[in-house]
Amino acid sequence: MRESQTRPSALNMDDAGNGQVELIECARAGDSDAFASLYRDTQPRLLRYATVLVGQDADDVTAEAWLQIARDLRSFTGDLRAFRAWAATVVRNRALDMKRAAVRRPAIPMEMMYLDRAANNDTAATAAEAISTAAALALIATLPRDQAEAVLLRTVIGLDAKAAAEVLGKRAGAVRVAAHRGLKSLGRRIDATEFGRQINEGAV
Repeated sequence: MRESQTRPSALNMDDAGNGQVELIECARAGDSDAFASLYRDTQPRLLRYATVLVGQDADDVTAEAWLQIARDLRSFTGDLRAFRAWAATVVRNRALDMKRAAVRRPAIPMEMMYLDRAANNDTAATAAEAISTAAALALIATLPRDQAEAVLLRTVIGLDAKAAAEVLGKRAGAVRVAAHRGLKSLGRRIDATEFGRQINEGAV
């Protein structure tokens, strides 16, 4: 019981790096609670990333990715940011494999209410958040692929330019440029949509 009280339980990028590494070390050693904490932090980010890559197959892609992550976690070393980058790489590789093997499907499904499975929250607030997330992902999916991935890795996964570049196999400078262009384009598109008008009016 004493060990569970001292184990880091909340993942926050502002937390001390040692706490993050300790939690990951617990997960590597087979601690199911620590692994569950990593999953709760990382899965929503990965699901949004995969949704833009493969649309309605995002759940399948992330499920397969987590099987690989669980299998290979013992060989991983690093902090939370490094874990997110590694997990995003696994998801990206799975998504690319699926796209090569399957018939191309729509990039974004409209039935996105399941994206954020937050429990014990106000139902209306949860629904509004899911709708806005779906709208945002749909807009990101309209960007050129390099810009969409750069934006997702920087803003959704939470990686810096160097880590995002490693996931994409590009230079950090190229990722910064792609993310900047993508965000500027999104800003223009959001302003021109009903979603943007709702944001400006405080409805979303």
